[in-house]
Amino acid sequence: MQQTSDKALPLAGIRVIEFVHMVMGPTCGLVLADLGAEVIKVEPAPAGDNTRRLRGSGAGYWMTYNRNKKSFAVDMKTEEGMQAVRKLIASADVVTENFRPGAMEKLALGYEQVKAINPSIIYSSMKGFLPGPYDQRTALDEVVQMMTGLAYMTGPVGRPLRAGASVNDVMGGMFSAISILAALHQRNSTGLGQFVQTGLFENSAFLVAQHMMQKVVTGKAAAPMPNRISAWAIYDVFTTADDEQVFLGVVSDGQWQSFCKAFDFSDWAVDPTLAQNNQRVQAREQILPFVSQRLGDMSKVEVMARCEAAGLPFSPIQRPEDLFEDRHLNASGGMAALTLPDGENVKVPMLPFEMNGQRFGTRLNVPELGSHSTELLAQMGYSDAQIQALHAAGVVKG
Repeated sequence: MQQTSDKALPLAGIRVIEFVHMVMGPTCGLVLADLGAEVIKVEPAPAGDNTRRLRGSGAGYWMTYNRNKKSFAVDMKTEEGMQAVRKLIASADVVTENFRPGAMEKLALGYEQVKAINPSIIYSSMKGFLPGPYDQRTALDEVVQMMTGLAYMTGPVGRPLRAGASVNDVMGGMFSAISILAALHQRNSTGLGQFVQTGLFENSAFLVAQHMMQKVVTGKAAAPMPNRISAWAIYDVFTTADDEQVFLGVVSDGQWQSFCKAFDFSDWAVDPTLAQNNQRVQAREQILPFVSQRLGDMSKVEVMARCEAAGLPFSPIQRPEDLFEDRHLNASGGMAALTLPDGENVKVPMLPFEMNGQRFGTRLNVPELGSHSTELLAQMGYSDAQIQALHAAGVVKG
C-alpha cells in the first residue's frame, strides 16, 4: 500500500461524513478521500452498506469507490446511535448523502437538521433530479441515459444502449466533489456553510449537450453513433491481417498527410480534391475500402507501429481487464495498490490527474465494516467503558 503523508495532501484537515451507497455518492467521497480528506463512511449496524454484498455487474463497486475511507458502523434506530452520529457531524466540514428524496429527513439528518447541529457544514445531496417536476422520481444511471438521449446516441436506431460503464454515477460524484470544493473555498471568505445538490439527470443532459447544439448549428438532429455522418473520413475500427482490431482516427489536414505517408497513399497526399477535411468526408465511401484493404494486409503490431511513428490517434481494441497490465498505467504510477480483505494485493486506477507531479494513491485500504468505530468514538470523548457498552448493546459494530 502506497504511503503518503496526510498533512502533505491538498484536503488535509477536512473531515467528511458520508451517508452513501452504490456509485454516485461513494465516487464523491473517493475523490475527496484520495485528495487527503478524512472521509468517514457511516454504515448501518449490524449488516453495513448493501453495496458490500452486490454481485454480477455491481460486484466491483465496493472495492473501487471506497478506498481511503473509514467505516463507522452504527445502529441509527437507537437514540444512543443517533447521539454518536450527531457528535460526529458536529466535528465535520462536509456531509454527503445520495439516498432517495426524504430519506435523510426521516432520520432527522436533512440539511436544516444537520445545520442546526453544525451551522458551518457543507451539505451535499446527490439525487436523481435537481428540484423540479421530476424530483420525486427514482433514477438510475440507465434511466437518465434513456431520458436524455445518451442511450439513443450510443446504440443503433431502434436499439437504445446504455454506456458500458456507470458514466453518470461517476461523473455525478465528480460534479458533487467540485461543488463541495467550491463551497469550501467560499466558506473560507464568508464563514458560512451551504447546501449543494447534484442531479443525475442533469449530469446526463450535460453529457449530450454537444448533440443538442449539433441540431442548433446544422439544423439536423444528431444520428446515433453507429449511424452518424462522421466528421472525418477516417475514424473507424479496422481489422488487421491477424484478425485483430485497431481504431484509427485522422482528424486534421496535417494528420491526413502523415497518414498518407505512413501507409503509402502517396497519390492521395497530393490530390487537391482530398486536401481539406470536408472534401475527404464527402469521399469517405470511396476512401474507406482502400484503407480497410491496406490495413487488412498488415498485422496489428505493424499498424500500431506506423500510427505511433506518424503521430496518429490509434488504439488496439481492449477489454477492461487488459488495463491491469497496461504498460503506461503501470510505468507512469497510475495504478493504486490495494489489499483485499482476503489479503490479495491488486491494483486499481488512480484519480486521472496529478498536482505538482504528485499522484494520489492508497493510504487506507477499503475498510472492513466498522473498522474505525472504536477509534472514532474515542475521539468523540467516549470512555472505554462507554465504548464497550455500545458494542455490547449492538449500537456500534467493529
